Amino acid sequence: MRGLETPVSKIRGKVLEEVARAAYEATDVKQALEAIPYSISPTDEPKYRESVWRERAIASERVRLAMGLSLRPSNKAVHLTSGFEDSNIAEKYYEPPLMQVIPSACDGCIDNMYEVTNMCRGCVAHPCEEVCPKGAITRVNGKAYIDQEKCIKCGRCKAICPYDAIAKKERPCSKACGVKAIETDELGRATINSDLCVSCGQCMVSCPFGAIADKSQIYQLIQAIKTGDTVFAEIAPAFEGQFGADVTPKQVFGALKDIGFSDVYEVALGADIGAVSEAHHYAEKVATGELPFLLTSCCPAWAMLAKKQFPETIDSISEELTPMVATARSIKKEFPNSKVVFIGPCAAKKLEASRRTVRSDVDFVITFEELAAIFRARDIDFNNYDKGRAMHDATGAGRGYAVAGGVASAIEQCLNEYYPDVPVHIEHAEGLEECKKMLLLAKAGKKDGCLIEGMGCPGGCIAGAGTIAPIKDARMAVQKSVKDSTVKLPPSDVLDIKLD
Repeated sequence: MRGLETPVSKIRGKVLEEVARAAYEATDVKQALEAIPYSISPTDEPKYRESVWRERAIASERVRLAMGLSLRPSNKAVHLTSGFEDSNIAEKYYEPPLMQVIPSACDGCIDNMYEVTNMCRGCVAHPCEEVCPKGAITRVNGKAYIDQEKCIKCGRCKAICPYDAIAKKERPCSKACGVKAIETDELGRATINSDLCVSCGQCMVSCPFGAIADKSQIYQLIQAIKTGDTVFAEIAPAFEGQFGADVTPKQVFGALKDIGFSDVYEVALGADIGAVSEAHHYAEKVATGELPFLLTSCCPAWAMLAKKQFPETIDSISEELTPMVATARSIKKEFPNSKVVFIGPCAAKKLEASRRTVRSDVDFVITFEELAAIFRARDIDFNNYDKGRAMHDATGAGRGYAVAGGVASAIEQCLNEYYPDVPVHIEHAEGLEECKKMLLLAKAGKKDGCLIEGMGCPGGCIAGAGTIAPIKDARMAVQKSVKDSTVKLPPSDVLDIKLD
């Protein structure tokens, strides 16, 4: 639903905007936070649900998540701003887990059930009844009927119905989850198994009830900016087209400086570093047979999937720093006392930035959606900034990382440039379900000699949970950026700025 403005996206954006506004302007932040549910539902007439009280209760939980706080328990009285003192800081903060289902917002959707709809015409052939291996389909009042106790969910009836009269009911969040982390509680509501979840956020953007949300660090980031700290923004290459089709990088960079960042860097710089390093790694380790294959490491959801469910592939996961971390380290090499904020399309980056080996490099992570909310809170008008590119940190290869296949393409280009005699075998998978299939094949020895790119989100980073532009438009914007780049490929000495 990215790029489509719905009541769910409006509510989510409004909560983030008001939290950002409270961080910048409020003299009594607690009172400002308490008022947000009433700005979402200002009258006694409900706008989105059957009750204004339910609307405000759900909005209250969204406020807490936007502050990095956990949901309140349903069996005891806990104030909306309980825990505020812990989150009222100028440092990275959120209470794990990152992804949470708001129980009061979940509609308790039926999951994995076949049901006959009113499209059934009671045909004479009744093929659905004939193909059912368990005799679960009979006729009631001349129409097909499925006995749910007998049904084994094989889907043969749906596949053969000439009128498409049989529907498969699935939870949208469950259908979107490629690692099967969505489970059901005793009341039929969705829950997230944190042992399986890789925080890609696809469940969040697929829920039409807005019942799943991630935690934000925008309040703490704004506090850091207000304290006068030197705060640098590093922005992922997927930002192209996210803030409007006519908004240029130069305008975005200008707006970022106006909201308090000292300067802006391209994360594509780190992608260039990674492409060169992984090209060397492939040529020296995979092409020589020392490693069976090489898995890219830039997508945290993909890397986490491999480590959690395919631990035997760990030695084949690239040890190269992700573009986010490589760029942050290059910034802190020059400005050691600064803070670095990663701005990107990915919810899972918040988890990556909290790892022990990374948290000193990346101080905050926010998504494009969260940045858009900050822009609104600061009344940013892009027309006030000069148009243009103003991008000098990276090459076309690094900027192409934002689109599925772009990582492998960049590494392949580097290999062809630096190792022209080394044959390159490329594979890529997008979406966690396809990524799992790819890892199974690799585990079985079917992908030996390959460079394998995995992207947790179908389409790549441009389809991340924190994006706001239509995926097709975002892809075109990134491809144009790659095409317009004056330098197409990073030189081998780009590695000299890397910090070991």
